[in-house]
Amino acid sequence: MDVKVFRTFLEVAKSRHFGRAAENLYITQAAVSARIKQLESYFDTQLFIRDRNSIKLTSSGERLISYAEVMVSTLQQAKLELSLESGKALQLTMGGTPNIWDAYLQNCLSIVTDDFSGYGFMAEVMGREQLNRNLLERTLDMAFAFDQIKAEELHCKKVADLTLLLVSTDADTIDEVFEHKYVYVDWGTRFASEHSERHPKIPAPYLRTSTARIALDFILEKRGSAYLPSSLVEPFINTGQLQKVSGSEEWQRPIYLSYRKNSSSIDAISQVEELVKQIDPSTAYSIQQAGEADVTE
Repeated sequence: MDVKVFRTFLEVAKSRHFGRAAENLYITQAAVSARIKQLESYFDTQLFIRDRNSIKLTSSGERLISYAEVMVSTLQQAKLELSLESGKALQLTMGGTPNIWDAYLQNCLSIVTDDFSGYGFMAEVMGREQLNRNLLERTLDMAFAFDQIKAEELHCKKVADLTLLLVSTDADTIDEVFEHKYVYVDWGTRFASEHSERHPKIPAPYLRTSTARIALDFILEKRGSAYLPSSLVEPFINTGQLQKVSGSEEWQRPIYLSYRKNSSSIDAISQVEELVKQIDPSTAYSIQQAGEADVTE
């Protein structure tokens, strides 16, 4: 089955219109219809319900979407890697949760790319479940997360600790800080359980987010508090825009690296692992710029 057929199916499912799908794919509407009929014939099921002015996915069509996405992305990855190999280069794909990039890996790419010659890199932001799935589907070489990714086919190693500080825009104490626009940042499932043990009787957070930078921007603009990485908030503590909450303790969060045991890039992954252990997140370019901007102002 030609992967173009699955790509066409995904475009129709996205646009819900045969004509628009044809325009987006630069093919005729007749070709779109023929490819969809080919898929329906192959699976012996109807994928779309065609009404006058709309197209809806059937239950079979809904189930096919995830499989089609995997087939298209896997082929694209294979095509990229093979083309790189023919040019005597290798491809490494690194994935991490949003907070991993915000808090620790911001400086990773510049260090890694400086130390590797003849390699191409891809940096992907994904949720924990997607990281696990993409590792097992071989579309990702290595994944960084705050929770261990456990699977028989994978190695999972602790590579660093991240220091979180409870900071506020006001001179709050630990007893009053959660009353004033506290922003809960998702630092992993273990953090969630430990957070409820540390602070069992606090009111519901004013805001929840999976991204440290959203929390930082929000509390700087609206005033409030959050658990944020020391590397990210130090420039703002130095300028007095943020303060460490009185009575609060530092919180160490482990960072884990996962990769396939039988990966063809084991040697390169091991080198990246050693480099990542040496990263000083406070040297990230964006953090340095933030500090310089504050000093200038």
